[in-house]
Amino acid sequence: MSDQLARDLEIMVTLFQSGGWSALSIETLAFSLVLSSDTEGGAIAASVPRVAMQPSIASVPPVAAAAERDAVLAPISSPCGIDPTWLVMTAPNLGTFYRSPKPGAPPFVEVGQRVEPGMEICLIEVMKLFTSVTVEVAGTVRHIAVADADVVEGGQALIYLSQD
Repeated sequence: MSDQLARDLEIMVTLFQSGGWSALSIETLAFSLVLSSDTEGGAIAASVPRVAMQPSIASVPPVAAAAERDAVLAPISSPCGIDPTWLVMTAPNLGTFYRSPKPGAPPFVEVGQRVEPGMEICLIEVMKLFTSVTVEVAGTVRHIAVADADVVEGGQALIYLSQD
C-alpha cells in the first residue's frame, strides 16, 4: 500500500469518527473501504479487502513532513504536448479539484501566469475539508491538466510549470 493511500485512508477514518455516521462504504479501482459503528460496543471496524495498485508511470518522491500540504514537484515523462523539462504539481490527496477559492471567483492561476514560492494555486476538497495546494518554486504555469470540480487522486498531475 502506498504512503499516500495510507494517509488518505487515515483521513477517511478520522472524518468518519468525527462525523457521527453509523456506516460508510467507499469503493474505487484501487481499494474498497467499509466503516461501521458497532451499536453495542461503539467500536469502529475498518475493512480493506483488496488493495490492487495500478503500476505508476512515474515515481513520485516522498513528501517531507514540513511540506506535507504542498504538492509534490517531480520531473515528468512526456505525454502529448507536455515538455519533459516542466515540473508537475500533483494532488496531495484524494478529493475534488477547485481552480478558484469560491464559485464565481477568478481562478488562483491561469496558463502563462508567473507563480512564486508559497503561492496558492488550487484547492482540493474531501468531505468539506479543503487543502490548499501551494508551489515551492518560482515559475510559469504552462498547462492545467484537470478541469474545475473534477475528482482527483493523490499524486495525480494538476498543473505543469516551467521553472525559472
